[in-house]
Amino acid sequence: MDALVIGGGPAGLMAAEELARAGRRTVICEAKPSVARKLLMAGKSGLNITKDEPAASFLARYEEAADWLAPMLADFGPAEVQDWCRALGQPVFTGSSGRVFPEAMKASPLLRAWLARLASLGVEIRTRWRWEGFGAGLCFRTPDGMVDLAPRVIVLALGGASWSRLGSDGAWAPWLAARGVGIAPFHPANMGFRVTWSAHMARHFGSPVKGVVLLAGDRRERGEFVISARGLEGGGIYAIARLLREGAPLALDLLPDLTVDDVRARLARGRAGESLANRLRKLGLAPAAVALVQEFARPLPPIEVLAARLKELPVPLDGPRPLDEAISTAGGITRESLTDSLELRALPGVFACGEMLDWEAPTGGYLLTACLATGRHAGRAAAFFNGPGFRAPEPPPSGSAG
Repeated sequence: MDALVIGGGPAGLMAAEELARAGRRTVICEAKPSVARKLLMAGKSGLNITKDEPAASFLARYEEAADWLAPMLADFGPAEVQDWCRALGQPVFTGSSGRVFPEAMKASPLLRAWLARLASLGVEIRTRWRWEGFGAGLCFRTPDGMVDLAPRVIVLALGGASWSRLGSDGAWAPWLAARGVGIAPFHPANMGFRVTWSAHMARHFGSPVKGVVLLAGDRRERGEFVISARGLEGGGIYAIARLLREGAPLALDLLPDLTVDDVRARLARGRAGESLANRLRKLGLAPAAVALVQEFARPLPPIEVLAARLKELPVPLDGPRPLDEAISTAGGITRESLTDSLELRALPGVFACGEMLDWEAPTGGYLLTACLATGRHAGRAAAFFNGPGFRAPEPPPSGSAG
């Protein structure tokens, strides 16, 4: 076998496209019955494929991984992602927030066009082929039993460790670690947070809270979130999820367009005997936001103190939701374990891309763009790999993981 891509998500499909364009006979092995299941799930409510914003702002969302990913995103960033969609016959549009979507909104038309392109390039896709580690070569459990493969070059695109039912379960981490590949521990990213609610909050489960500013550490993030039986989730929470995961307390500015003095003056205008709930509603707070005040500001302080509380309402969290519920993960193959071409230093001829790598970013098009960019980068490098070819690594010493 010439070139093998393990994993049929966006990073793997992009790597396979580059390999095939370079003339490599390319096979994709996917554990699930069909490819790109996470992409299809993400596209159910509108596929946010990238973000149209200045390059510096876009890159900053990758935090300490920004300089690592910068060359890959410079080659295949937001503008190139949009051109790539158009070339697949999928026009795109930019929303008011800068988020970019296919005009069809869903992921399925884009995926069908992409798979047709891959087929025209000769890419073979084998589904229900699950990689299960190393043996004489790469061991796969297939519908016809166990099969060993020893391709000349390999691209790993197995995803992180969230949404395991869609294919990303992180099972690969100990197999690579046992062969000398550095693996940073997995943590949930873009996840909700648990909150212990009182009984009166139940009627607000499923309610969005919009137009607020979320405060965590030195970050002020304008956005929205949803109150659920499990806690808080949604884009506003995901944007600061890393800070919250690392221990920053959460507070809410429920009236970000007013000063404390403005709020105090408006609260004081209420009629004699008017309930505080009515006064809060007259400030423009939705019922769900009023409920949060009742939940976290009791006993309600005098108006002059309450005004400041509405501008910085503390919300006690009970930790992040479990790893498998997260939209994405932090952790994975460390930068030091990879060459600039995304080849594993410990396993010559093996490249890696996508969420397997140790980087994280918020939702909003950043995740998908970096998966496509790293897949393209790894695929191009693998296409021109001219080393001796992949050789199965020696088994780990007795007693070690593998």
